[in-house]
Amino acid sequence: MGGAVSNAAGDEWERRLGEVLSFLRRRVQGDYSVDDFGFDEDFTLHTAFPVLRLLKDRWFRVEVRGIENIPATGGALVVSNHSGTIALDSVMTQLAIHDSHPQHRFLRMLGADLVFQLPVVGDFARKTGATLATNPDAERLMTSGELVGVWPEGFKGVGKPFRERYKLQRFGRGGFVAAAIRSEVPIIPCSVVGAEEIYPMVGNAKTLARLLGAPYAPITPTFPFLGPLGLVPLPSKWIIEFSPPVDTASLGPAAADDPALVFDLTDQVRETIQQTLYSVLMTRRSVFF
Repeated sequence: MGGAVSNAAGDEWERRLGEVLSFLRRRVQGDYSVDDFGFDEDFTLHTAFPVLRLLKDRWFRVEVRGIENIPATGGALVVSNHSGTIALDSVMTQLAIHDSHPQHRFLRMLGADLVFQLPVVGDFARKTGATLATNPDAERLMTSGELVGVWPEGFKGVGKPFRERYKLQRFGRGGFVAAAIRSEVPIIPCSVVGAEEIYPMVGNAKTLARLLGAPYAPITPTFPFLGPLGLVPLPSKWIIEFSPPVDTASLGPAAADDPALVFDLTDQVRETIQQTLYSVLMTRRSVFF
């Protein structure tokens, strides 16, 4: 029995070593492709995802609900709440979809300008499928059949104080809804519970934020008081739930120019996410279990 377990472990390590060597050979030989937006699927699958998967499976223990609401093929827009002081919720959602979906779909994330201005972070975001949050880019991705993700609360959601956790901020003027209507793709509301507790933001050093040109400078129970250790996220239990898709194809592309309709649909999506957050919170046994 012990020998069989030992052999299985040995085979697994041999397989992993083979994958690493194969990946390195492809990088050296240039045997990989990057799309027009900078997405490097080979890098994402063999470098980014294995590291992020440790957080998803071992640290946050992410539970996915409603994955059947993500279409098997074709364009769609995933709209999610945003939180956490450091926006790990976006990459966790991307990985959760890839790992849970039968077709292992990639979520192409839309990010703010600041993300792509940061050294290392900006390049990593591009390589793993993110692009600037503009309607033309979003529509181009969706019409080409990609699954696109947007977090309309932006920095207002990520940087909100802990006392306002799970209370959605404004969704803006509904640009994401207009893009989905023009692309004639469904909108899938996504609700993430657990990210609010990874870095509870109890204060904001606004003067420092202005000096750094940052949207906020967080103070948490562990940062900056514990130094680098304060950057370790708390191991909260995460639940990501995808609600049934909201149809836009029946409206016709011209409906994107109707401000009242766009506003109503934006409000509908926001309310779905908010109510789902409340219902998921009711089922969660505790923050960390």
